[in-house]
Amino acid sequence: MKIKIVTVGKLKEKYLKDGIAEYSKRISRFANLEMIELADEKTPDRASDSENQKILEVEGNRILSKIGDRDFLVVLAIEGNTLSSEELSKQLEQASIKGFSTLTFVIGGSLGLAPEVKRRANLSLSFGRLTLPHQLMRLVLVEQVYRAFSIQQGSPYHK
Repeated sequence: MKIKIVTVGKLKEKYLKDGIAEYSKRISRFANLEMIELADEKTPDRASDSENQKILEVEGNRILSKIGDRDFLVVLAIEGNTLSSEELSKQLEQASIKGFSTLTFVIGGSLGLAPEVKRRANLSLSFGRLTLPHQLMRLVLVEQVYRAFSIQQGSPYHK
């Protein structure tokens, strides 16, 4: 199993890098993890709707270039489905059973995700209606991916 996490923007905070590194190490027992950071487009302070759409399109094309035709794509979107950890684990397990060998997760930039990326998704996932920094979402996501594998293995990590 291969897992790709595609994100828009650079991760700068050491404490987040350390947390992500810890969960990445734990995930490596179950799958090969690849983190892909894509450049984000600079957004003017008072960007027009058309400027924002152009930014989403450019970032969306970058994202789509990293997604394979046979990837099971999970996009993080505030309007996505809210799942329990057990339900997410089951979704990922079912993707594997259906023959998907690569699970790709996408975290968009400050404007979200282009409609084309959302349409390509096999699963649109929301971690709730709260607005969280994209960098923090990376840490939350890798922890939940690790938790999903732990649940599948019957590990005591998930209590």
